[in-house]
Amino acid sequence: MKFFQLFSAFFISEKITEVKFMETISQIITNIDTFVWGPVMLILLVGTGIFLTFRTKFAAWRNLSYALKSVLSKEARTTKRGDGDVSPFSALMTALAATIGTGNIIGVATAMFAGGPGALVWMWVSACFGLTSKFSECMLSIKYRTINEKGEMSGGPMYTMRNGLKNKTFGKVLGFLFALFTVLASFGIGNMTQANSISNSIHEVFGVSTTITGIIITILALVIILGGITSISKISSVVVPGMAVFYVIAGIIVILLNIQHVPAGLAQIFVMAFHPQAIGGGVMGVITVTVMNSIRYGVARGVFSNEAGLGSAAITAAAATTDDPVRQGYINMTGTFFDTIVVCTITGLAIASSGVLGTCDSTGAALQGVQLTMAAFSSVLGPAGKYLVGIGIILFAFSTILGWEYHGEKAFEYLFQSHKYNMIYRIIFSLVVFIGATQTLQLVWDLSDIMNALMAIPNLICLLLMSKEVAQEVNRFQPVIEKEKAMGKIKVRANA
Repeated sequence: MKFFQLFSAFFISEKITEVKFMETISQIITNIDTFVWGPVMLILLVGTGIFLTFRTKFAAWRNLSYALKSVLSKEARTTKRGDGDVSPFSALMTALAATIGTGNIIGVATAMFAGGPGALVWMWVSACFGLTSKFSECMLSIKYRTINEKGEMSGGPMYTMRNGLKNKTFGKVLGFLFALFTVLASFGIGNMTQANSISNSIHEVFGVSTTITGIIITILALVIILGGITSISKISSVVVPGMAVFYVIAGIIVILLNIQHVPAGLAQIFVMAFHPQAIGGGVMGVITVTVMNSIRYGVARGVFSNEAGLGSAAITAAAATTDDPVRQGYINMTGTFFDTIVVCTITGLAIASSGVLGTCDSTGAALQGVQLTMAAFSSVLGPAGKYLVGIGIILFAFSTILGWEYHGEKAFEYLFQSHKYNMIYRIIFSLVVFIGATQTLQLVWDLSDIMNALMAIPNLICLLLMSKEVAQEVNRFQPVIEKEKAMGKIKVRANA
């Protein structure tokens, strides 16, 4: 009896020690996450965008209309102009597949809960300056891309660092670090966390077990991913525009049905971006925010959503068929506009106009995250609102898995300096989807955040060091833009 008592005591103490150890590890990871996404990183991300915007004389802003017209042109859907693997439109859609994700639904709601409605303003600010960051990293990626042994384009910040920086040793070190962090991030933020969002959403909305969902999305991912960039881009070219239009229309309906509250919601958004106050909800919920919280969460979630400055979109941009890197840089830059200015704004306005911010659920807990967005849509659409948001999360998250697979694969290829192992990466990546769909992943979420931040650091260093070259390329191509604009006007006059 005494033996069993001693054994039980030992076993229990070991379990307690193990739990305490995991709690300690989790807390350390959380603290690191808080630090890396603290003021220094946010200042570096936005500051780089501001610096590049001024250095290029606001070219991204001045040429935004040109970029949007280029995206929507028939030529963008062809592979006739220049070299590359996929059309300019397909390259953009694949990049958007990775960026338009749960951050547009859950991230916006989280930012507005933690930082108040004013966080949306700071998301817009980060996007405005993020346009130039996104343009710069994509343009340089195309300029310094290479062709692998298979005849496919290989590019991204790691190639820019290795081939573009004057100090080759430093460039190789930065390139290696960026590629390593990208591979790690691809399994986290680009895979497991997205799969987890899909399985949880399907379980909550439709009652399907996470295991069944995990099996289905793993098979779907494997079938698509095995086809490489061609297969991924074809799916993305259909799914991404479709899901974006679907969600935007649903969001606009919510806003229009709450139109009488939109002016007050907009006023609250702009006022609380600069003046701290408490938000009182309809069910005794109160959220207290500060200007600093508003800035922090707005910028952090904005960058998290559009990935401007992280360098991930530049990997996909390198696959585009184009006759000039600047041209495709402008096309890919619109991803930040569509992601934050359009999709995130729809979510933010739907929440602000519905009056659900600050309300509580039946247990007395304040609504936040996906529950907050679902409540906003359900406020006017009833039970259908919950289903619409759930479907949006499923589509957004799955497309993110596809987009990030390509990012990780190209980084993996860079690390091994060969495409021969890409198929192994594709299979492992697809199988990891099942793990993400069936496991609780708070630790993975935190680790993913850290990997994203670590990706950004070498990329931002590279952008700052090559800012002069970015400005020179912008100036070189500007006459081409002016000529094409003039030719467009001539055609319009001739047709008239």
